[in-house]
Amino acid sequence: MAARDPDFEAWVHEHFAALGTLEIKRMFGGAGVYRHGTIFALLGDGVVWLKGDETNVPALEAAGSRQFTYPGKDGAIMSLGYWSLPDSATDDPDEAAEWARGALDVALRKAAAKRPTKRSIALGSV
Repeated sequence: MAARDPDFEAWVHEHFAALGTLEIKRMFGGAGVYRHGTIFALLGDGVVWLKGDETNVPALEAAGSRQFTYPGKDGAIMSLGYWSLPDSATDDPDEAAEWARGALDVALRKAAAKRPTKRSIALGSV
């Protein structure tokens, strides 16, 4: 990912305003987009990369999104569970916010699955 772009970050805030307050934090030369401490998107090279799983990836693919990939140390192509914001949403804040809500739902489910339960803590399984 390239250096952060304040103008692009302002655009993201505007396009995802329907989600409420967002925080954009620097990471790996790009940035992460957070809602209440949960990361649901990455920003890099003028692209919004939305968190995806089996619930939203089919729709993202059908809308023309592409998966985030990067070259690994051995030259192999590596991928992350992030997908580009569909082109149709770049000029439509309502559509962009809808895609972002889906990505936020994915991120919240994944975060909830990682949290230990009170029972697992009491049993010492964490």
